[in-house]
Amino acid sequence: MQVTRMLEADLAVLSLSVQLWYRHFKAEPDEKTSEVICSAAIDLFNQGHRTQEELTRILIARFPGVFGSIANAPTSIAVH
Repeated sequence: MQVTRMLEADLAVLSLSVQLWYRHFKAEPDEKTSEVICSAAIDLFNQGHRTQEELTRILIARFPGVFGSIANAPTSIAVH
């Protein structure tokens, strides 16, 4: 596994993308959902999706709400 050094600005993009996902669905953050959404955001970032807008758009499309993110969470291999 290759470890990529992330800059503070990169972490801010990831964090804001996840926060906007929660706001979009008017959901309260919880540990399990955050684990799934954050993991997906990191995978997407490592695949080259580097902007907050792009990450947020993909997260919203792939995880349509809190319940869907837990029950239908794709593996990191399946996230493109």
